[in-house]
Amino acid sequence: MNGQTRLSWTDVRDKMRARILDRTYAPGDKLPRDEDIAAELGCARATVHRAMQELSQVGLVERKRKGGTQVRANPVTRATFDIPITRLEVEARGAKYDYQLISREIDATPPPIMARFGLRHAVTMLHVKALHLADNRPYIFEDRWVDTTSNPEILAVDLTAQSANEWLVRNKPYSRVDVRFYAVNAEGESAEHLATNPGSALLVIERTTWNGPDPITTVQSAAAPGYQLTAQN
Repeated sequence: MNGQTRLSWTDVRDKMRARILDRTYAPGDKLPRDEDIAAELGCARATVHRAMQELSQVGLVERKRKGGTQVRANPVTRATFDIPITRLEVEARGAKYDYQLISREIDATPPPIMARFGLRHAVTMLHVKALHLADNRPYIFEDRWVDTTSNPEILAVDLTAQSANEWLVRNKPYSRVDVRFYAVNAEGESAEHLATNPGSALLVIERTTWNGPDPITTVQSAAAPGYQLTAQN
């Protein structure tokens, strides 16, 4: 790659993801060795290793020690996920929707948020915490970061009147989304705002979106017990 900027691990991840999704590497195929990919792309082997770790963590490939890397037979990231407007989701269930802005600050991104966006250094972003309610009961507690460099318009939005969720879905289309689902025990803010007992099981939906190379937002939404996931394949 003479005369070109060396690829980052996120660049390598995106290139390999694209090859898997366009069936250059089909389900069940074995991928080239990390060192061979590094030689092809002109980057360090460690860069490829980090990219492949990420693809493994999101369920697209399976890595085995001394067995190489293989595309999963049923890659989980081939599923599509529709990001709902929470207000419409609540109203579709016949419930009364309400919303509370808990905090709105410009903060430096901590390491977990940097990792989601693939950032090497901390930057400042809009940090929003909010609670969505259904029939006056806690429904979803969201902890969201919005990149204000690529989305400066959100700084003028009155987030006490309209949720960041609704504004972003309506105004900031994305070209790529990473989604994770997992369960956690309620504690701290999640237990407090969802009015549930510490230790109760909560479903967490973690989404990060980009428009091309530009980050849009990453949000961790903790759902109250009894929440039923809305996702469409």
